[in-house]
Amino acid sequence: MKSLICFALASLLYCFQGTAQHIDFGMINIGSIDTIQSTVLNEPRRLWVHVPLTEPNSGERFPVVYLLDGSAHFPSVVGMIHQLSTINGNTIVPKMIVVGIPNTDRMRDLTPTKDLNMNEPNTSGGGEAFMDFLQKELMPYIDEKYPTSPYKVYIGHSLGGLTVINTLLKRPELFNSYIAIDPSLWWAESSTLKEASTLLNSKQYLNEKLFVGIANTMDSNMTINTVIKDTTQTTQHIRDILAFSKEVVPNSTSGLDFSYKYYNEDTHGSVPLISTYDGLRYIFGWYDIDNDLIPLIMNPESNAETVISKIESHYATVSNNMGYTILPDESLINQIGYGCLQNDLPKKAEAFFKLNVKNYPNSSNVYDSLGDYYAAVEQTDKAIEAYQKAMNTDGGNSYSQEKLDTLKKGN
Repeated sequence: MKSLICFALASLLYCFQGTAQHIDFGMINIGSIDTIQSTVLNEPRRLWVHVPLTEPNSGERFPVVYLLDGSAHFPSVVGMIHQLSTINGNTIVPKMIVVGIPNTDRMRDLTPTKDLNMNEPNTSGGGEAFMDFLQKELMPYIDEKYPTSPYKVYIGHSLGGLTVINTLLKRPELFNSYIAIDPSLWWAESSTLKEASTLLNSKQYLNEKLFVGIANTMDSNMTINTVIKDTTQTTQHIRDILAFSKEVVPNSTSGLDFSYKYYNEDTHGSVPLISTYDGLRYIFGWYDIDNDLIPLIMNPESNAETVISKIESHYATVSNNMGYTILPDESLINQIGYGCLQNDLPKKAEAFFKLNVKNYPNSSNVYDSLGDYYAAVEQTDKAIEAYQKAMNTDGGNSYSQEKLDTLKKGN
């Protein structure tokens, strides 16, 4: 039994090659460049947009990550989300659209107030207009053009982190979750930090989450505990973030779902990668399916109905947290089905493949997988019927046609 469970874990977590799939060979492409003409900012704004791969016409919709300093962080964030949502069977976070926002005038857009101490040309203080651009132009454009769902995440580093926190304070309804990475709360004599003390005690943040990542920007002779006593300008950056994270938020009446993490081994420049990872894990801590279900699935003594009930209960929790209905992930259920098939649990395999058919009746792939099941248990007529259904759904696919032709020749 132990070896069976171990094999099942490996099978499910690392994806079966037998899973129905279609592979295009060509350029590696993680996104596309789009442009929106902004009336608010009076300029065109380029966007770097990643949309997860789906079966054609599947109707699948995705949460959206809005990413500041997009040209700097887009490749790493897209890769990270793909790894956590897709690779090796991972469902740690949902598949998500990523909208990278490259800069035109970074100081203008990513500063909430004008800092009169800055050298000329001083274009700072355009944060309010940038929020208008997000709310009135960019978000409606993305929702109209791309397959979005309502859940939104905002990620920013440095001045971008300052913008993330300022947006949470001023217009919290714009995003569900926020990741502020080493935010420049020192800006304009710490004006946003001062505002936070008031704003976080004047409203309730019951539907938002915030993660703050803190880099080690101290001299080597200081520690996280001693730096707070320093008064020099060189430590203002980390002292303000620590004050926000250890005093302002915890002592507020906001009800904000909040966490922070200090990265002793990371600098201001290196911290975005690991902070984004930890921030996504924190935000979506309830998203991944319980690993205890995998041995239960592979246990010959358990029945498919019990396991499916637990899976559906999990996705009911996910739906509650996301704020809209989310069905059990098609690719995950497919992997479970193939795992059961490989482990000589045909009835369970059939139940999972049929669950996908019920949930995704417009997906060609679910009928192809059901056909694979019937072919494996030598129910050729039903396999042909399933492959034909795959070919008649959603425009069909080449791999179902190949399997259909092979079966028909055998008959």
